[in-house]
Amino acid sequence: MAALSVTPVLPVPNLAEAVAFWTDALGVPPTFVDGDRWAEFRLGDTKLALAGTDRAADEAGVMLKVDDLDTAADALAAREESLGPRAEGAHEVRAVATAPGGHPVVFYEPLPRRDDA
Repeated sequence: MAALSVTPVLPVPNLAEAVAFWTDALGVPPTFVDGDRWAEFRLGDTKLALAGTDRAADEAGVMLKVDDLDTAADALAAREESLGPRAEGAHEVRAVATAPGGHPVVFYEPLPRRDDA
């Protein structure tokens, strides 16, 4: 298994306030905001995610986009590590592992796009 992307995630208590701060600090608007749940900024090939009310952990960590959570779980099991229980978000299925040092690593697989036709 190879991760398709990695994104740092900062949990924030007030998403609107954090979006305003990071918009000014980065000099670009967010590329995605989902109410008080989630926001992302893109700078070239790099993303920064802010987790409001929809967070998998209360500590700063990283998200790894994968094409198959089962494969990710198998890779961790081979190291005698485990991927936590799966949770379905608005746009993804995710599960959390803890990296050495105690940092949360959110493995996620996007949900299939729904056609609203």
